[in-house]
Amino acid sequence: MKSNHRLAATAIGAAAGSAILFFLSTGLRPVPWLTWLAPLPVLLMAPRVGRRAAFGLAVAAWLGGESAMWGYFVDTVQIPVPVAVLIIGGSALLFGLVVLLARALIGQRRPLLATVVFPAAWVTVELVMSQAAPFGAWWSLAYTQASVLPVFQIISVTGIWGVTFLVLLVPAAAATVFAPQGWGRAREQRQTRARRWQPAVAATAVLAVALGYGAWRLHSSHPQTGERVALMASDREIDPTPVESAAGHDLLDAYVGGVQALSAQGIRVVVLPEKAFTADDTSLPTLTGPLSRLAQQRHFDIVVGLILKRDNQFFNAAIDLPADGGAPVTYFKQHLVTGVEDDLTAGHSQAFLPGRQDRWALAVCFDLDFPNLVRDYRSHGASTLFVPAWDFSDDAWLHSRMAIARGIENGMTVVRAARQGALTVSDPYGRVTAEARTSGPSMVSVTAWLPSPASSTLYARFGDWFAWTCVVLFLAGIAVAYVGRSRAGRRGTPHGGSEQLAVRTAPTPETAAQ
Repeated sequence: MKSNHRLAATAIGAAAGSAILFFLSTGLRPVPWLTWLAPLPVLLMAPRVGRRAAFGLAVAAWLGGESAMWGYFVDTVQIPVPVAVLIIGGSALLFGLVVLLARALIGQRRPLLATVVFPAAWVTVELVMSQAAPFGAWWSLAYTQASVLPVFQIISVTGIWGVTFLVLLVPAAAATVFAPQGWGRAREQRQTRARRWQPAVAATAVLAVALGYGAWRLHSSHPQTGERVALMASDREIDPTPVESAAGHDLLDAYVGGVQALSAQGIRVVVLPEKAFTADDTSLPTLTGPLSRLAQQRHFDIVVGLILKRDNQFFNAAIDLPADGGAPVTYFKQHLVTGVEDDLTAGHSQAFLPGRQDRWALAVCFDLDFPNLVRDYRSHGASTLFVPAWDFSDDAWLHSRMAIARGIENGMTVVRAARQGALTVSDPYGRVTAEARTSGPSMVSVTAWLPSPASSTLYARFGDWFAWTCVVLFLAGIAVAYVGRSRAGRRGTPHGGSEQLAVRTAPTPETAAQ
């Protein structure tokens, strides 16, 4: 009885430990190295308790960790409470099922398969969420490693799915190595002990290859061009400002003055933030006239974000005003934020700055949460993205790093100017060459040299091949676990632990003799 109480306390401690680690290692400002440890306490405990207990521990751990996002979902981005419950609660249930699958394979003495199926299963969950949910690839453990560039380089081959796989492979291997030996004859136990270190060897080899690739890629030379870009944003007016209003005139004057001050630095493109103004076709010249004249006089392009009313529809637009005085290029945001931009109409077309051999493209903020949009741009020759954006203050680091991830995936430079957030310029390897944060009504600007165009990546060419490989591994794991369970049921032997909290140990000589 005492041992059951001790085991119950240990199990609760494991769930609490994983919850704390997930809480600290995910969310808006994650501690990246803790993500590699977060699932470990629950994974270590799962083979030592019954199925229901293992499922409950995993669900509780994920719920505790993801509770950090509740305020952001409900208050900041104003997701309806039922939807927030579905996101956090649904993902917790899925995490519990993934842990159960790994537990079943460990119980069937398939340590190597259990090690790879656990991360493959979660990659499958993330892939399905990115395809089915309206927020794209926003929801992924991979972004926790955005500041660890040697790890993050693997996304140029695998997409973000490769980072998720690595982060979960390591704790899965550790949990498998230290899993209980289980019941069985002496010969079977010797074979199990001989195989138990295979996951550690495999995980170490995979991690070494990934880190070696990352180090090699970061040390490869990549020259700069002779062209500079500037980003400018202010939080002076939080809501989009009608350009014909007094506040609109004041804001426009502030931007014009700021851009003029930068012109002596040899700027080639200036990027202003998303939804800085509102206009229709009648009032639009009030905005584009002064900016276009300035662009032509100072010989640089100006990209500005605004809400544009056209044909009785409202669009989230980015307009490029060319340096040569040519016709403006207008891009309409393709992916709108559900609940926040339901009154807007989505665009469907790409847009490029005119007169460029290495093509410069336009996108807007949330578009960069969708890997396929940026990959499609890359397939059409884009080498640099100019992105007006609007963060929500708290998520400035995370959202800017998602944009940087799209650049690494496709070998592209990303120039992103956000109000209530971060202004960043990143090269095709994810190195941030310039960064600043907006703060109140003051005008904030940053300049940087543009990197030269990089070669296309394997991810840009082959897309989500790694994620779909993980789907196959996941389905294979389910099939093997099901077959093993059926065989165990026919033999009348344990197939994954009792339904009680009880330690699974090998029999003593006395009990074996009985």
